Amino acid sequence: MTKIKAYSAKESGADLKPFEIERRALKDTDVKIDILFCGVCHSDLHQVQNDWKNSKYPVVPGHEIIGKVLEVGDKVSNFKEGDMVGVGCMVDSCHECSACKDDMEQFCEKGATFTYNSPDKHLGGHTFGGYSESVVVDEQFVLTVPGNLKPEAAAPLLCAGITTYSPLAHWGVKEGDKVGVIGLGGLGHMGIKFANAMGANVVMITTSPGKSEDAEKLGADEVIISKEEDQMKKHRGTFDFLLNTIPVGHDANPYLQLLKRDATMVLVGAVEPLKAVNGSNLIMGRKKMAGSLIGGIKETQEMLDFCGEHDVVSEIELIKMQDINTAYDRLQKSDVKYRFVIDMKSLKES
Repeated sequence: MTKIKAYSAKESGADLKPFEIERRALKDTDVKIDILFCGVCHSDLHQVQNDWKNSKYPVVPGHEIIGKVLEVGDKVSNFKEGDMVGVGCMVDSCHECSACKDDMEQFCEKGATFTYNSPDKHLGGHTFGGYSESVVVDEQFVLTVPGNLKPEAAAPLLCAGITTYSPLAHWGVKEGDKVGVIGLGGLGHMGIKFANAMGANVVMITTSPGKSEDAEKLGADEVIISKEEDQMKKHRGTFDFLLNTIPVGHDANPYLQLLKRDATMVLVGAVEPLKAVNGSNLIMGRKKMAGSLIGGIKETQEMLDFCGEHDVVSEIELIKMQDINTAYDRLQKSDVKYRFVIDMKSLKES
């Protein structure tokens, strides 16, 4: 085992502070990664604050990891020292259930091992994430980062990227489709970029008129202000697909009315109860409302390759590890465009 520097929260709502953790010794199929950058996801904040009532302390967050391979186990064949790689939300699964066999480890029937706050079957206790100097991961959960992507801007692709790419790909968004992205934040801005790269006619749907200019810069062809009833009415029944990134419970009914017959709205943001859905908004037009959770390893690699081909990365603000608590305060106020990424050099040099 190796002791390394990290940042952790020791109890609910506590500030993150310097902390020492242990990483396991390299096994035959393991890859040891020097963490260069780690994205800051809203899920990190939820876990630190125990908003979902499942946090394990101390919490070392971080599941948008980009780094270079330091060492590989004897049986590793896909990676070598110096490779630029990524680790996302998962570091293991059962490998045996129907979900794992279908390359959807995120839905592992025995429970995926998430990058932090999951049971650690190697060391006991629970897993620690990317707010740390290095990580040791089984090669099956390590991803190749295309060389043309800026590594710091690629970090959020490991969560925000796959969270938005997966539903667009699964529901077959294609060139010429009218796609609405609801909400412009960390997820929404990636939804716009992906839908645009897929050739869709992209419409940003937001409550904030002030976000129109940004949406268009990101690739939106049009912006709808959802508070403006006339605008919403004008677009009723015209959308092939809606990606709903709103992070809190809300009224989905006005958005369902925007869908064409047989079209789908997918939720990726609100992990909490929604307001009552009027059944007529689904029945009239045979419309569907669905949900989506990140993506499996195979699809995540597909997403990274797509990003390399189309030069898609996240819009980021690079911060030092020592500024993480300020970043969390700003994140709560939606004061970031559009993802914080930690330069882990600041932790190593501290």
